Amino acid sequence: MLPMNMLAMANSAGGGGGSGSGLMTMLMFGSIFAIFYFMIIRPQKKQADERKAMIEAIKRGDKVVTSGGIFGTVKDVKADRVIVTIADNVKVEVAKSAISGVVAESE
Repeated sequence: MLPMNMLAMANSAGGGGGSGSGLMTMLMFGSIFAIFYFMIIRPQKKQADERKAMIEAIKRGDKVVTSGGIFGTVKDVKADRVIVTIADNVKVEVAKSAISGVVAESE
């Protein structure tokens, strides 16, 4: 009977380490989520907020570039569209979401 007692004692002694393992797993998942948040989610949200502010700040006379690569000057701003002059007497109506950036005057 001695081997049976040893087997029972070995099984009961090994079960005590399970609670610490769960805590370590939770800490690992928490740290992975924190890294994921600070390296991916937060910068993308900041970039989206900056883009939204840039689009809302577009005004008449700004030089812009569209997502298609067309450069022009804003002649009129509507609710969800802008009218851009790309050449003499050539006006194009473009969705505000298609504006990829405002071009600096020095460019």
